[in-house]
Amino acid sequence: MKGLLSITTVFEAIRPKFICLAFVYFMLLVLVIPENAYAMHIMEGYLPSTWCAAWYLLTLPFFIMGLISINKTVGLNPKMKMLIAFAGAFAFALSALKLPSVTGSCSHPTGVGLGAILFGPAAMAVLGSIVLLFQALLLAHGGITTLGANAFSMAVVGPFVAYGVFRLCRRLGTPVWLAVFAGAALGDLLTYITTSIQLALAIPDAVGGVAASFTKFSAIFAVTQIPLAISEGLLTVLVFNLLYNYNQNELIELAVIPDHLQGEVR
Repeated sequence: MKGLLSITTVFEAIRPKFICLAFVYFMLLVLVIPENAYAMHIMEGYLPSTWCAAWYLLTLPFFIMGLISINKTVGLNPKMKMLIAFAGAFAFALSALKLPSVTGSCSHPTGVGLGAILFGPAAMAVLGSIVLLFQALLLAHGGITTLGANAFSMAVVGPFVAYGVFRLCRRLGTPVWLAVFAGAALGDLLTYITTSIQLALAIPDAVGGVAASFTKFSAIFAVTQIPLAISEGLLTVLVFNLLYNYNQNELIELAVIPDHLQGEVR
């Protein structure tokens, strides 16, 4: 029995490091494995220049709000830097998984729901934009001219929906795990509804106009995105549960969970 307890103790001690190493290994695989260069998000050169400029202008205020939010969070507790970095790495890893979908784009998880729930939606406007920039430069996924459009859908709309759904569910008294699942899943879905709107506005149907184009894009996206949204919701719950076990004080400080909760997530 003593030997079993010691093995269990050692496993509990190394598990956080193992999780971090596995996460880094997965990210390296995403970077180095050769693959076809399907466009992640909306590809470079796919949107007219006027729409590219418009989406940049719409995203900029949220980016500035995010910088202020992150600066405030780190100022209150510098130890939050690691958790912020983890939220960004989580979004990078998940959004690098892709399934070709609509011409000029593809379906993939977003990973922004976790960071939005932890730090609020404004912070993810910054982290999500950085993720998209690195993917455009390192993986040829997305593009620089379309960065504003991709950031608005994945780094603005997705996080705000995820955060709003999470807070609404908690106010209604749902369990934490269900609130996390609903926020992450719906944030993912609304990201792609927004992308469908962006594509429809830029490329209206010759007969039915923007409405017909939106229907076409969103219908194609739905085939892959609905299962992905459910999967992302479940994965986000698992990761949140790990954070609950090892970073409970930080979650309480961020007002993600009240200090009287014990074991509710699991």
